This record gives sequence, structure tokens and C-alpha cells, in this order.
Amino acid sequence: MDDPIRLPPPTQDEITSALLAHVLQIFTWWIGPLVIYLVKRDSKFASFRAMQALLWQCALMIFWMVVFALWMIGFSLVIFAHMGRTPPGNSPPPPVFFAFFGFFWLTLMGMGLLNIIVGIVYAVRASRGEWAQYPLLGRLARRIVEV
Repeated sequence: MDDPIRLPPPTQDEITSALLAHVLQIFTWWIGPLVIYLVKRDSKFASFRAMQALLWQCALMIFWMVVFALWMIGFSLVIFAHMGRTPPGNSPPPPVFFAFFGFFWLTLMGMGLLNIIVGIVYAVRASRGEWAQYPLLGRLARRIVEV
């Protein structure tokens, strides 16, 4: 962190807890970081790292909900527009449906891949004992944990 305040070096237990917070976010989403945050409240290093992972998972969940809502709205508009133009029966879905479907899944898979990359990168940095912070979310985590 670019802070003139000198932060104490973490212990091996704190490093392990922080590493777990980042790795568990890949597999358990927000549950693993929340558990580590609640269990390791006495450790500034571990709670700061767990809070960052928890905030990242909350932001990711909100992003996924927004993308899903936009996809549902777009999907509904395409289907309703298609229903008015075609006779009842077995008609194939319009080509625009596949564009919406592809965009939706590519976005979700891209964010899933980004989640894995963020978890691994910050787990490695935690294993080195670095007080690294996520872009944008790191400042908020510092205020919450009071580092």
C-alpha cells in the first residue's frame, strides 16, 4: 500500500489465513472470506485481506445480477417481438436471441475467469506477506477494517 504508515509484518498464521481468504473466494464465493473475516477479526492483515475478497465477491454478485436482469429484459423483448411476426407453432428462435445468449454467457465466463485470476494473484501476494490492496475496493476495505 502506498501509505507512509509502517504496517507490522504479518505472522505465518495471518499469512495462511489471508491466503485462504483469497483461494476460498474462488470456490466458495463470499462464504469463505466471510468466515475468515469473522474468525480472524483480531488480525489486521487477515481481516483486511478477507474483507477485500468479501467486497470483491459482493461486487461480482451485483454485476452478475445486473447482467442477468439485462439479459432477461433483452430476451423478453426479442421473444415478444418475434411472437407478433410469426404464426403459432414450431418456429425457430430469432438470430438476435443467439446474440443475447452468447453475450450473456461470454460475460459471465469472462467474469468467472477474472475472479479466478484475482484470487490467485492476491493469494500469491498474501503468501509473500504483502499488504496489497485491490483497486477501488482496497480503500473501502481499509476503512472498514481500520488499517
